[in-house]
Amino acid sequence: MLALRLARGARPLVQLRRLLVAAASAGTGFLLLCTLGYAMGHPEASGGAALRLAWCVAPIAATVYFAVTVARTDPATRPRSGLSAVGLGPARLTVLAAISTAVACSLGSMVALLFFLHLRGDLTGLPFDGAAAELLAADTPLPLAAALTLLTLVPLTASVASALVLRPRPAKRGTQQEQDDPERPDAPAAAPSGLPWGVALLAAGLAVETYASRAGGAAGESALAMPGGLNGGSGGVLAGWGLTALGLAVAGPGLTYLCGRILQSVRPGAMRLLAGRALQEEARRIGRPLGVLCAVASGGYAALSLYSGSRPDIGPLTTLGSLLVVGCAVLTLATAAIEAKNARSDTTAALLQLGAPMTMLRGSAALRAGALAALFGPLTWLVAELAALPLV
Repeated sequence: MLALRLARGARPLVQLRRLLVAAASAGTGFLLLCTLGYAMGHPEASGGAALRLAWCVAPIAATVYFAVTVARTDPATRPRSGLSAVGLGPARLTVLAAISTAVACSLGSMVALLFFLHLRGDLTGLPFDGAAAELLAADTPLPLAAALTLLTLVPLTASVASALVLRPRPAKRGTQQEQDDPERPDAPAAAPSGLPWGVALLAAGLAVETYASRAGGAAGESALAMPGGLNGGSGGVLAGWGLTALGLAVAGPGLTYLCGRILQSVRPGAMRLLAGRALQEEARRIGRPLGVLCAVASGGYAALSLYSGSRPDIGPLTTLGSLLVVGCAVLTLATAAIEAKNARSDTTAALLQLGAPMTMLRGSAALRAGALAALFGPLTWLVAELAALPLV
């Protein structure tokens, strides 16, 4: 009840984020139910049903990642002194965040179930009753246990992931110099440690993809069908592609920090210094969502380039899955950017009080965006080209 009261009293922007989480969960739940409908209508094609279920992993991961980001930026789950006095410490707030995430995702799963039953013709009285009866195996009774199991995947995974991300951590002690001089002004934020691992994963993914493509072609292995009728190569090729995308996501914070350091190089002015320091401070907050978005963009570019001018056979479910992945990646980055802006509010107010012109702050924001686009844009294109070469 307390989680529902906190959710009801939130601001409109926070409510909009929760509704977007519910919408993403509804789309992912509908894809899972459509996979179940295909398995019911084609009992002899168990391999095809399993492959369709495997392709639902990407929308599930995108939805869970978006839900965790929204839970992390929810102001109702931030520790406050007043809540600690009534027994709502960091641990209780983590539980509330997990419950709120589960409620939003469960709402979306319920909508997906109602829409699925409506298209099957099990629910009547609305337009398009039974419009997809043949596709969703309306002549076969729906196994309720299987449907509910699939629908609980997103709420359960998202709530557990939110609890793990928001769990209380012990406070770190400062360095000896900071303890001796507590009034000493901040130094730049420490560089994220994931850049070497991200580069290693990226290189390993490209190597695995190339090796699996050559070995599969020599052995005559059958290709795994990708959505839209595209032959994606063997499972090793797709595993290498997944490692490549994971490498981009892991390297994102380090690359963002590197952008900030480059901006401050070679005798920077006030605007470049402000933009570079801001990127260094926000590297962990916006770097990973930016890396995920670049991974999604590189995967989409590589997939589209493989059609070689032919008209792709993209159905409605493939379109829905692609929109879910891309939409969740964009919304996750936008949510992280808003969180970073809110975290800079005190610094921005202090600069304005010191007489800093508004044009300098706007120019700093434009400089940050331009630097990130200049680094991640060509990198995304390069990774997409290298990832598509073994699949041609």
